[in-house]
Amino acid sequence: MKESASILIVEDEDAIRVGLVDVLIYHGYQVDYAKEGVSGLEKALTGKYDLILLDVMLPNMDGFKICTKIREQDKAQPIIMLTAKSSDEDVVNGFTLGADDYVSKPFSVTQLILRIKAVLRRSIPENIEQTFIQLDENRKIDLQNLSIQIGKDNIPFTKREIEVLEYLQRNNQRPVAREELLSNVWGYSEELAIETRTVDIHIARIRRKIEKDPKNPQFLITIRGAGYRLICPSEY
Repeated sequence: MKESASILIVEDEDAIRVGLVDVLIYHGYQVDYAKEGVSGLEKALTGKYDLILLDVMLPNMDGFKICTKIREQDKAQPIIMLTAKSSDEDVVNGFTLGADDYVSKPFSVTQLILRIKAVLRRSIPENIEQTFIQLDENRKIDLQNLSIQIGKDNIPFTKREIEVLEYLQRNNQRPVAREELLSNVWGYSEELAIETRTVDIHIARIRRKIEKDPKNPQFLITIRGAGYRLICPSEY
């Protein structure tokens, strides 16, 4: 990750926007901003930013719609959503549309900087050794094209969901703890004990896509007190 990473802030509240600009410049980032949704989208679609801080509630066009438009053009663009509340509905909606993380207002500057650094670290391209995960004869996950084929249906994943599946598959002989996923997939330091339901929401979303019955999972299972495990039968 480069310290001079370029960050776009799309935020209409003057006090928050000015504060974010000052804080990010202080931490060595190049900063640009937009005060409303349409101009924010225009700047975001230029593809010249390493990360976008995107408020949900914006004039002219909300953050969810902007995130959708960005993902139609670029599936890998790092995006952190800024939400006025941390309700599951808002958070799930953001992740569904492809956001990498969310921060709820009011937020700690320290926590925000840590999350920015973590998302930027995870945005560095890695060599993908494996291209598919075969769950059974009817379920095949395409890691490169971010999708799962179930019979004739093709269901898209977000980049983060694929990263979760990749990590679980590489360690599928044992349960993986929630804190380990936060550290190795999201890039958060284990010592920080960051409070977030990010892992739980992603696991639930993945189950809805890969399982026959998400309430009784057979592929992505929970080992009580230990974590999550991805079951990939050896015969497939």
